[in-house]
Amino acid sequence: MAVDMNMKVLIVDDYKTMLRVLHSLLRQMNFTDIEEAKDGAKALEKLKQDTYGLVISDWNMEPMSGMELLKEIRADEGMKDLPFIMITAESSSENVKAAKEAGVSNYIIKPFTAETLQTKLVSVLGDF
Repeated sequence: MAVDMNMKVLIVDDYKTMLRVLHSLLRQMNFTDIEEAKDGAKALEKLKQDTYGLVISDWNMEPMSGMELLKEIRADEGMKDLPFIMITAESSSENVKAAKEAGVSNYIIKPFTAETLQTKLVSVLGDF
């Protein structure tokens, strides 16, 4: 099944440069509907108002972290199956394990390349 490149993608990061980089990489991969949120709380508001096909979120943000956002999404009946990719500079096995236990779809460690992002997207969404 082909990936819908018109699906809404929500990218969440408190660092504007990271949002720009992600936005640019997703556009290069032909995703057309990309929205941004600067923290987990703002992302959750957007997720409750609209339907998204994918969330790509940073882990470390205030006031609501990516991990807290992931837990909120997994606890919500309407969103529990939403593909969620976590991005973090933390590569510790405890963090990876905690994210997996919380239901993350995949995990990217900063810094990363366009190829890494695409590989993770394919693993979560299928070929595109």
